[in-house]
Amino acid sequence: MRISVARLSRRLRTLRPARPEEARPPLTLTQFAALAALARHGSMTPRELADHEKVQPPSMTRVIAFLEDQGLLERTPHPTDGRQAVLAPTEAGHTLLAEERRRKEQWLARRLNELTDEERDILHRAAPVLDKLSRSS
Repeated sequence: MRISVARLSRRLRTLRPARPEEARPPLTLTQFAALAALARHGSMTPRELADHEKVQPPSMTRVIAFLEDQGLLERTPHPTDGRQAVLAPTEAGHTLLAEERRRKEQWLARRLNELTDEERDILHRAAPVLDKLSRSS
């Protein structure tokens, strides 16, 4: 099961486009994860984002700088602590995440349509169990 879940996860990650329609380089997995975390969990300080993503602050500083440079992330003053900033995805960042999600959902829908009704039913019943495993520490 571990190998199958890892293969499926890796396959979904490889669907990320190189973004040839833009003059931007593709995001690394760390950059994409940081942007997605902000979209999913709301604004954070750089330190909170580094802690959330379990990376060292200097590494997150480089990720943030890249995302800002690409126009995918914005930094605003912290409302109560003038020494800090708050990070949030820009409209372009939200659009990029929505496109990535749509691409992965389309791929998965095509693969699920190739399965038998019985196989789809098995996966439907297993989904809550896999979700439970993914949330355990």
